[in-house]
Amino acid sequence: MTKISFSRLSTIPVEEIAAHMSDPILAVHMPLLGGSWDTQRAADFVVMKEARWAQDGLGHWAILSDGDYVGWGGFQREGADWDFGLVLKPSAFGLGNRITAQALAFARGDARIPSVTFLLPPTRKKLGALKRLGAQSEGDVTIDGALFRKYRLATDAP
Repeated sequence: MTKISFSRLSTIPVEEIAAHMSDPILAVHMPLLGGSWDTQRAADFVVMKEARWAQDGLGHWAILSDGDYVGWGGFQREGADWDFGLVLKPSAFGLGNRITAQALAFARGDARIPSVTFLLPPTRKKLGALKRLGAQSEGDVTIDGALFRKYRLATDAP
């Protein structure tokens, strides 16, 4: 069975992150992605994500499948909320449910995270997995001019 693990984004070569984020398939569901990614933009992205770790004690991870980078995701503060994001390489899309389950297990064990939000663009039509988790709609929100549908899942963290 495939082993999923989480690492810091700073452990991944910026060339690999730039190639991942340049995949045009990602742009379909990422309205804030904007433009092309080169190694400098990827390096700036990693610095920004590492700053969130320093500020909040938690942030986005690099996600590894059997030791290979397959994407990034995790929890990031959005105001008072801990938002869960997941951006996988298209070749790893099938791992999304397993990765999400593993990340949510982490959240349920972390007292800082009483609930998790999910911000999904309107292009995301398949919401069955989110609903099966028990996430509840909180309506639409606009972030940096882009529309998202907001869902919340209580973690019942200790």
